[in-house]
Amino acid sequence: MPQVVDHVAVARLYGEPLFALPNDLYIPPDALEVFLEAFEGPLDLLLYLIRKQNFNILDIPMAAVTRQYLVYVDEIRNHNLELAAEYLLMAAMLIEIKSRMLLPPKPVPEGEEPEDPRAELVRRLLEYEQMKLAGARLNALPHFGRDFLRAQVYIEQSLQPRFPEVHVVELQEAWRDILKRAKLVQHHRITREELSVREYMSKVLRALQGRRFVEFEELFEPEKGSTVLVVTFIALLELAKETLIEITQAEAFAPIYVRLAYTPA
Repeated sequence: MPQVVDHVAVARLYGEPLFALPNDLYIPPDALEVFLEAFEGPLDLLLYLIRKQNFNILDIPMAAVTRQYLVYVDEIRNHNLELAAEYLLMAAMLIEIKSRMLLPPKPVPEGEEPEDPRAELVRRLLEYEQMKLAGARLNALPHFGRDFLRAQVYIEQSLQPRFPEVHVVELQEAWRDILKRAKLVQHHRITREELSVREYMSKVLRALQGRRFVEFEELFEPEKGSTVLVVTFIALLELAKETLIEITQAEAFAPIYVRLAYTPA
């Protein structure tokens, strides 16, 4: 067993205690390096630089902010080029804005102010700050699993059972089903009613007397039921068969008229 120092192993190799470091052990320079992303993106870094120095976000000093921003980008570019790509894009945007501010403004119509090259950047910063503050307020609210846990109580025997609630629509459907079943089992009473075709033939003739033409529909009485309608129609057919009445029509789809085929004495 190697020499023990205070009976404490400095490491474990394949499960075995290691009490001293090997002399030929090679440790790469960046083996234990930890890169902490303090900012969530270019806008976060830019907003931090502005708020830290109490700059007016509506009047950003582009030279000072761009200089500080490039210093940070140079640091992260040496460690993580892939992460620095997004920051480099913002750096290019800052340099472009600064160069546009150095150029003479474009002529604009009288009464209008020239466009500020920083306007789009200010708008994005303000929107990002609003979303960041809203996210912070949401994060400050109590979260289940982080700030509190749900209390669970198990009751072995319930004192009173709770049944599911019934909605109005379900009651309506149940009532319709009851009505349907009632119609299937309801009793029909059929009564015999003796009607005379000759009697209704006489009624039709009396209705036509003294009138030149009568519309076909006027000779029927729907309120007396379908049986009377059928008998009246048969009476009309019998009268037409015996050439006592004439059924005429001016043209196709025109109203149908009925008149006497003879002149009463």
